[in-house]
Amino acid sequence: MSRESFVRRLQRAGRCLFGTWVKLPTLETLELLAVAGFDFVAIDSEHAPLSLESVYRLIAHAQGLGMSALVRISDQDSNDYQRLLDSGADGILVPRVRTPAEARTAMSRMIFNPAGQRGLGVTSRAGRWGMMPLSEYLRIGGEELLRCAQLEDRQVLEDVEVVLDVPGLNAVFLGMGDLQLSTGLPASDPQLQSLVDRLLAACAARNLPCGAAAQDATTALKAAERGFRFVMVSNDALMFGKAAAALGQQLNGAAPV
Repeated sequence: MSRESFVRRLQRAGRCLFGTWVKLPTLETLELLAVAGFDFVAIDSEHAPLSLESVYRLIAHAQGLGMSALVRISDQDSNDYQRLLDSGADGILVPRVRTPAEARTAMSRMIFNPAGQRGLGVTSRAGRWGMMPLSEYLRIGGEELLRCAQLEDRQVLEDVEVVLDVPGLNAVFLGMGDLQLSTGLPASDPQLQSLVDRLLAACAARNLPCGAAAQDATTALKAAERGFRFVMVSNDALMFGKAAAALGQQLNGAAPV
């Protein structure tokens, strides 16, 4: 059964794709996200205590529901690159990439040997358990995998063109939260906004999709208008938490004394 990859969706869509972070290992909430109309999910192994098996099941279920499934790994030195790729993830987000050297190392782990370090796993889910022709498995792994570096420090954004030209990199993600933390500046600061403009211009010149995170729909739509190609809006746990809190406040406020 064929399925459109996230890379192909980005190329075909002609619009920004909207997704959300997934922190909960429950398939039911994942199904509700699909019903809500999200294009993709970004399974968060950096900031959620998800097991590898949970991530695998979230990938498979999300794709079965018609959404693309990206995975943010725990850190650059994660040992899970190979197993996540063999699990059939549409792409991997690598956090806190600060230098071209770190970007090259991360990309190498997602590129097949001998150009990179990725091993052959055609008998995995990514190769339909051995039922996919080897040539197609290699083509998809080379052409249709999102290899995304998260840029979250001022220094890397000040020299962003060098990172964007790293072989194998085909997307970047702006980590505004950590950028604010590392600089002590608010997102609205002109210095940070200038760096964002530079990033978007450099990505546009190279036809590289750039992603971002947003707290709500209004912010997400503004990010799309600015030129971001994919945006993660809120996260599954926060959506549920806010809805439950709002309902609880209504009930408590209306309860008789």
